[in-house]
Amino acid sequence: MSEGVIEIQNQPKAGPVIRLHADDNVLIARADIGIGAPLIDGLKSRSQVPAGHKIAARAIRQGEPILKYAVTIGFATTDIAAGTYVHSHNLELREFDRDYAYARDYRPEAMVPEADRASFMGIVRPNGQVATRNYLGVLATVNCSATVAHKIAEYFTPERLAEYPNIDGVCAFAHGTGCGMEMTGEPMDLLRRTMAGYARHANLAGALIIGLGCERNQIKGLMKDEHLQVSSRLKTFVMQESGGTRQTIAAGIAALKEMLPEANRVVRQRVSVSHLMIGLQCGGSDGFSSITANPALGAAMDLLARHGGTHILSETPEIYGVEHTLTRRAKSQAVGEQLIERIRWWKDVYTVGRDTQINGVVSPGNQHGGLANIFEKSLGSAMKGGTGPLNAVYRYAEPVTERGFVFMDTPGFDPTSATGQIAGGANMIMFTTGRGSMFGAKPVPSIKLATNTPMFTRLEEDMDINCGEILDGQASLSEVAEKIFDLMLRTASGERTKSELLGLGDHEYVPWNIGVTG
Repeated sequence: MSEGVIEIQNQPKAGPVIRLHADDNVLIARADIGIGAPLIDGLKSRSQVPAGHKIAARAIRQGEPILKYAVTIGFATTDIAAGTYVHSHNLELREFDRDYAYARDYRPEAMVPEADRASFMGIVRPNGQVATRNYLGVLATVNCSATVAHKIAEYFTPERLAEYPNIDGVCAFAHGTGCGMEMTGEPMDLLRRTMAGYARHANLAGALIIGLGCERNQIKGLMKDEHLQVSSRLKTFVMQESGGTRQTIAAGIAALKEMLPEANRVVRQRVSVSHLMIGLQCGGSDGFSSITANPALGAAMDLLARHGGTHILSETPEIYGVEHTLTRRAKSQAVGEQLIERIRWWKDVYTVGRDTQINGVVSPGNQHGGLANIFEKSLGSAMKGGTGPLNAVYRYAEPVTERGFVFMDTPGFDPTSATGQIAGGANMIMFTTGRGSMFGAKPVPSIKLATNTPMFTRLEEDMDINCGEILDGQASLSEVAEKIFDLMLRTASGERTKSELLGLGDHEYVPWNIGVTG
């Protein structure tokens, strides 16, 4: 796939189509194309084709694989003439054999000498964790305490925090479950490790945990299972024991007021980029995602890994169909098998008989943007992880301890996926989008990467970097990757992202609810 990315850099800006790989039997429309328009090598269009969509580069027989980046993304349902529009109407999703070749292509990361590695201005916590932001948090154990958690956080307006300039804010982390769920097993374990991951996250200087009192997710059980202890930076309140709604809100506000002076007593200092852990996300993907933003982000993450940092690829349904490109780079057969075990759980247990994207159909926005099915979407999505070795596979919200490129099992739903990554330790989110997703994820900053210039121009208030410059011929992929890496360091040092300036992130804490509600 990387060869195709390099190849498009040398194609003329004015060309109407993009050939991603010499073996491909489809081309990508750079802009809207009309019937009869000249394409490449004397070929003319037989269809109207929207920007980012596919055109047959040659005659394709019925049943023949459709190749993009020399990777199978589906099969022709009929004979397709050269120059014809190729999309979900004449391309079907069908299973095909994939050789996992566990660890066959594994190569250790070529590390940058330690003296030459990048750094940023971070906040070093007493336990050695390094933060990119400095928040206080209020966590609800159950939906029944969600309102109280939000009311406590809402009290701390910018005006009330004005005398604490080193505190980025107070945010609530409430969710829609915690009761009416299984008392034991993975659903409860998952919720509790998600909450604990936030409670001990480096970007929280202090936290409160608010429970109702009669819920299944009891505070005592949470604290015991996750080895959390009440301290000067972690307090707990049970509404039924604290006088109810109003008195719990008052007690929570008072507890956070006590934390403010110490939380404000931080000074950023220069630290190694090895303390950065990036959660990788894509949303509102389009036909340009695999050509601009995703491979550029992957190249930036390759650079991060060589400097000692960590990046987490997730969204399990959005690697399905190209998972063999990851297992081949796994550090060991065991790591590769862990990834396939997660894929099989999704296919054979979790989504059987369900109309979900791992079973074929992507969102209307993805289809409108040029992606015919999940295989084609996954082709671009996996590129965010770069080209380096896959060092570990984690379940949702598990603490990430390996460096370099790792994978975490999450849904493709961005808020839920990012929540798991942050619980695992991510202190920044990188988010690529082609259609224009609006996203933030307190308590970490989110950087938004646009795949194309028209969308970036239309939504510039929300987008941080225009990766469409690659498509326009104004910058190479490596130049955009360097720009991403530089902004990552500046953001980790305190520079605000577009989503932070807009105040996004108050409602994107969404733990994965995989259990039965009853």
